[in-house]
Amino acid sequence: MPMPSLTLRSLRARPVVLTLKRPVVTRIATITQWPLVLIDLATEEGIIGRAYLAPYIVKAMRYLVPALNDLGTALQGRRLAPLELFDAARKSLHFVGYEGLSAIAVAGLDMAAWDALARAANAPLCVLLGGSVGAVRCYNSNGLWLKAPAAVAEEAIELRAEGGFDGLKLRLGRDSLAEDLATIVAVRKAVGSDINLMVDFNQGLDFAEALQRCHAIDDLGLAWIEEPIVYDNLDGYARLAADLKNSHPNRRELLWTPGPAQGATAPGVRLGNARFYAHRRRHRLAPGRRHLWRRWSAHVDASLSRGRGARHARHRDGALAGMAGLGQSRPAAGLRR
Repeated sequence: MPMPSLTLRSLRARPVVLTLKRPVVTRIATITQWPLVLIDLATEEGIIGRAYLAPYIVKAMRYLVPALNDLGTALQGRRLAPLELFDAARKSLHFVGYEGLSAIAVAGLDMAAWDALARAANAPLCVLLGGSVGAVRCYNSNGLWLKAPAAVAEEAIELRAEGGFDGLKLRLGRDSLAEDLATIVAVRKAVGSDINLMVDFNQGLDFAEALQRCHAIDDLGLAWIEEPIVYDNLDGYARLAADLKNSHPNRRELLWTPGPAQGATAPGVRLGNARFYAHRRRHRLAPGRRHLWRRWSAHVDASLSRGRGARHARHRDGALAGMAGLGQSRPAAGLRR
């Protein structure tokens, strides 16, 4: 399918803060509000490409919003060729480095450009790129934070029913190993043996504690163990992978671009949902359903959630919050709209 010919006219980035329906409670942080940067990329041909960024920290939007608006100004009038725009945008920020906030900002431009091309072609992006639309296995992680075992088990039943999920991800890293074990047992009893369970420590353990806790849960039939230690401890992940019998330590956070990821693998270590901001979340449904495919998860990994059901979240302020079921949205105070 040929690529449509479009020209970048302007880019508008708007900060929005969501109040989470199910607050994020991990060993390293408690988050009650979730930041989003909504992006509209307008073209001279009248097509508008949309994307969003979820940078975890509200204050990060103070830097991302101006950066995105500056990129739009700098690239105004350019042909909407995503690979060329991505390269030009990265090079414009090379003095401050290619990772972190720079990569996130460039990714917002990149995703919006691809979305505009897909809309102009009136086709899902995967079809535009030569692929096809099909079912994707998914799990629900819209909750199941560090609460009492009974409360987590009750919530697990609720989340299983939200969209016919066959997988759930719960968080670990409570004050004691016994509490973590009790939570896994309670959830398994509540949802049954047919549901796949994954766990996530959110980088909350040092290596010694990770070794102890991962061994303790290694035989519990978990699909994976996510981020027991800080994401950049490559040697630690390699050692955990070699030491565990059944479970796979999974690293997904903060691998911003393909370069660092190439050196981040070790036997048995999964990249999992490696956060290639520039290449993810480019899914559109059939024409007339201009929404994101999949449900949202509370920590938005608000990934676009991993929902199987026909639930979609619009790229608009109020509708985005309401349809995603995350809570109420409001403009980010003190940030440029």
